Amino acid sequence: MAFKYPHLFEPITLAGRLYRNRIFASPTGYQNMTCDNILPPGAAAYYERKAMGGAASVATCELIVDSRLGRGGVNQTCIDDPRAANPLCRIANAVTTHGAVAAAELQHAGMYANRDLSFFGAASRGEAYAPVERELDGVLIPEMPETVIEQIIEKFAHAAAEAKRFGFGAILIHAGHGWLLHQFLSPLNTRKDRWGGPDIENRARLTLAVCEAVRKAVGPRFPIEVRISGAEGFEGGFGLDTSVALAKMLDGKCDLIHVSAGNHEVEEAFPVSHPGMFLDEGCNVVYAAEIKKHVSSPVATVGALGDPEMLEEIIASGKADVVEMARALLADPDLPIKLRSGRENEINKCLRCLNCFSSELTWGEPYCSINPETGRELEMKYGESPSRRRRVLVVGGGIGGMRAALTCAQRGHEVVLCEKSDRLGGAIRCEKDVPFKKDLELYITRQEQALRQSGAEIRLNTEVTGETAEQIKPDVIIAALGARPVKPPVEGIDRDNVLGAAEAYAHPEKTGRKTVIIGAGLVGLELAVYLAMKGREICVLEMERAINDGGNFLHAIGLRLELKKRNVRIMLSTVAEKISDGEILCRGPEGGFSLEADTVIYAAGQKPLREESLALNYCAPEFYMIGDCVEPRNMASANAEAFTIARDIGRS
Repeated sequence: MAFKYPHLFEPITLAGRLYRNRIFASPTGYQNMTCDNILPPGAAAYYERKAMGGAASVATCELIVDSRLGRGGVNQTCIDDPRAANPLCRIANAVTTHGAVAAAELQHAGMYANRDLSFFGAASRGEAYAPVERELDGVLIPEMPETVIEQIIEKFAHAAAEAKRFGFGAILIHAGHGWLLHQFLSPLNTRKDRWGGPDIENRARLTLAVCEAVRKAVGPRFPIEVRISGAEGFEGGFGLDTSVALAKMLDGKCDLIHVSAGNHEVEEAFPVSHPGMFLDEGCNVVYAAEIKKHVSSPVATVGALGDPEMLEEIIASGKADVVEMARALLADPDLPIKLRSGRENEINKCLRCLNCFSSELTWGEPYCSINPETGRELEMKYGESPSRRRRVLVVGGGIGGMRAALTCAQRGHEVVLCEKSDRLGGAIRCEKDVPFKKDLELYITRQEQALRQSGAEIRLNTEVTGETAEQIKPDVIIAALGARPVKPPVEGIDRDNVLGAAEAYAHPEKTGRKTVIIGAGLVGLELAVYLAMKGREICVLEMERAINDGGNFLHAIGLRLELKKRNVRIMLSTVAEKISDGEILCRGPEGGFSLEADTVIYAAGQKPLREESLALNYCAPEFYMIGDCVEPRNMASANAEAFTIARDIGRS
């Protein structure tokens, strides 16, 4: 049998351990801890799901090696806490029994440790040490004594031995992204002793010592992976030459050099570590490819990877020996199986919207915008099939309607989906030509393909009324009618030089050189970036005192940097009062003023189509409203609600 991606599925052996392919699930966090900071059963199901999908290795969240000095956040598991043992054993076993190698990520926060000890009842931050004395968040962090350095090395070794005892098959030492080992590698480490200074040999001494101590703890035939940043990605940080020098020193001392990039504690470098939709796919591969030229140890690359052809080319060309993915395997944990079996067109490709990471830090679970199973793996593992087959009418073919219809069809129900327009996808389809939204259009297209193959009946150009519902005779109606844009009450809002955001997205040629956007939510701000890319001068007005990131605060980091890069002006606490030919009158904190405006675009929110939806309330024995017709939702919430309600149908 001929394989389309033979290099990607060539097994690799590290320290005598066989990995079934070259696709590794890189570390992803899990913040939903018990009250005593122990990982719950849902964590095991979360990591197990990636192993089920065919990844060769699955890495855990950060396991803190030092509970007293190493914890960077409230919700982190400390591997030196005896209570963590059984839950970690459960994770290792869950991953291993599906044929993947379970890797324990070991980490220490260094100067970022104990920033908030309020969960222990303390009034201020706790004890922490930096490579050299420095001020952080208004607190002076002392230089780490050499005795503490030696203790930390022992902590890493002990943690590695414990991980091996728990059943893990590999160790991943995190020496990048701004954590302790990275802090010592930084040029900012100007210590005067053997642990720092101008020479990379001294600054790398701690990383090498940790690596050597871990090796002694786990033995020669146990894989050790070291994650480094190929470059820090901000002014004053180290570049590729430093990481090449570090990799040469690691060569032969570890079994896999895992090359990432950036420093997530520096805002301008966060999008380097976690490339958002504004950066090119595989944008960090260049670091691994250069390091690969200088070492004999296998090298892994990570960051914005997901395109099958690119993954195969990376391995085939020798840029790296392993491709690691985090978000791509949240969007579709079955990506490896689908690639191997020639079903790459069925893959749900990650949008790189960072909703997963934002929701993990906010709610403890990494909820994906397009995969509603992510963060709910335990529930899915024990999910029941419906006991009663229903005839389901889904009204509306947007994101939520498509998900509801597809889920119902996959669970054996008879499904009719009616959409009043001539295409599926909803209003968001207006963004199909936006360069940084190309994966969104791909997602909608693949959802439509899956829906058509599911056996669901799709009726386009069909507006559902009570009479329509009576003809279809459904047992269940799911109303997913969506919302309509809010037109703000501004004098002149109906003039010819005023557009809604959807029209501006679909027809950017209608916008003039100087364009003012009313509304600094994600719709308005992303539109501002798109139009700025097309050469428009953009000013965004927002009546509130801050932009509205819709809860996706990590995506907003990259968005703010992109707005700054494109010279987009944002005026907060400012309202539009009157639109006329060539200008818009505004009022801000310092009074009234005018702005030149060839075009004005409103992106001031959405009004749910509740009345239209409720008109169908008594047209079927069961009735549900989902998505924007209840209240405006983001894609992740719309998908999750549609998926969950669809799974409830037929249970009784």
